[in-house]
Amino acid sequence: MDVCLSSEQQPKRLGEGARPSDGWLEAEEEDTLQTDGTSGPRGDFNNIEPSLHSLQQFVPTNYASYTQENYLFAGKEIVIQESIESYGAVVWPAATALCQYLEKHTEELNLQDAKILEIGAGPGLVSTVASILGAQVTATDMPDVLGNLQYNLLKNTLNCTAHLPEVKELVWGEGLEQNFPKSTFYYDYVLASDVVYHHYFLDKLLATMAYLCRPGTVLLWANKFRFSTDYEFLEKFKQVFDTTFLAEFPESTVKIFKGTLKWD
Repeated sequence: MDVCLSSEQQPKRLGEGARPSDGWLEAEEEDTLQTDGTSGPRGDFNNIEPSLHSLQQFVPTNYASYTQENYLFAGKEIVIQESIESYGAVVWPAATALCQYLEKHTEELNLQDAKILEIGAGPGLVSTVASILGAQVTATDMPDVLGNLQYNLLKNTLNCTAHLPEVKELVWGEGLEQNFPKSTFYYDYVLASDVVYHHYFLDKLLATMAYLCRPGTVLLWANKFRFSTDYEFLEKFKQVFDTTFLAEFPESTVKIFKGTLKWD
């Protein structure tokens, strides 16, 4: 088993990311939907290795407490620093589900050297796994999340992956043309997990998803369906994207969809 972490951070146990993938179902039909479907040791950022510290451009938020959670994907042990003090500092169920899907379908998706952008990357598990699988990853989120996101990405990928992931600020619906001009940026995949929940920015999220997709771009969206508004968003999503239902994780009510932007 390969490990890309310093000796003091070797995991003693593995979290739910290490669960085998036989607890979920794959779908073959297009555009279908199944309807049933604590505090801990704080991260010491001052003791980051010099090579990693020199690459750390964003300052992690000063949360009162962090936990170290452990996952196993693509034969590697991954340690993610999380904090329950922020939605954006926690690995949510759809993230581990999407990681399992990427791991199982790496060759089919042709992830080696693929250009990937993740929306709402949070603490960075999905982007880390995509990087380990060989992709060129840009991980994005709100400004207050970027420090911990970059810390986790560097700690788990530095000197271990073909491409070092990039971290960029992305506020849904704001500054898209300025920060991600279509003349410059193209992505083979846009990834999103658990970005749909009870918040007031769903229209901006959908507009951001559509903006980032070009002809040939595939959007992979994984989400735990909790509220009626989640299904309402799905219906709007289908109006904008040609949608395929890829997989379902019955235990966590997570569903994964593939979307390609509709073009007139």
